[in-house]
Amino acid sequence: MESLYILLGVLVAIILYSTYTYFRQKRILKTLTEEEFKSGYRKAQLIDIREQREFEGGHILGARNIPLSQLKMRMGEIRPDKPVYLYCQNGMRSGRAAQFLHKKGVQDLYQLKGGFKKWTGRVKKK
Repeated sequence: MESLYILLGVLVAIILYSTYTYFRQKRILKTLTEEEFKSGYRKAQLIDIREQREFEGGHILGARNIPLSQLKMRMGEIRPDKPVYLYCQNGMRSGRAAQFLHKKGVQDLYQLKGGFKKWTGRVKKK
């Protein structure tokens, strides 16, 4: 019976942490539709945070590839005074990247709703 309480406690902790993370991301990161994203990304830093092989398979025209796994090392490439438009394959990694960037002082953060999977605009392949 004691192990059931421990399992229940762990489950509640996971749910609370997930809820906290979800609402924190909503507060620091604005999710844009494709039309809203298209209208603003040319005046901002457009960053594809997928891994390099995903980027080479196709990416939004004008995007820079800074994979989430390299974001900490390459933080100096991102200007905190300009808006940052992020996207990944489906929106999960861009949320984590936004949390990291926000901690480092970047305030103007946006992500593409649905990620690259939902993108219908121009694409460049290597």
